[in-house]
Amino acid sequence: MSDDEWACFERFVLAIRAPNGRKAINLRLVLDGIFWIARTGAPWRDLPEEFGKWSSVYRQFRRWTLAGLWEDIMG
Repeated sequence: MSDDEWACFERFVLAIRAPNGRKAINLRLVLDGIFWIARTGAPWRDLPEEFGKWSSVYRQFRRWTLAGLWEDIMG
């Protein structure tokens, strides 16, 4: 993900806090992993390790989905 692309998404992503208050993982890398899944149509378990653990990326995707992130971005 380029710096310009990240700049478009960063404010949306950072607006949603982690439920446990812990410091977040690299959200830019997580978002890049989610976009990789969307682009390829691959199952979550096939996410390349360069994006982190597939289960962590999926968990963050799920949190963002429940928080309405995708609707905010598209709105």
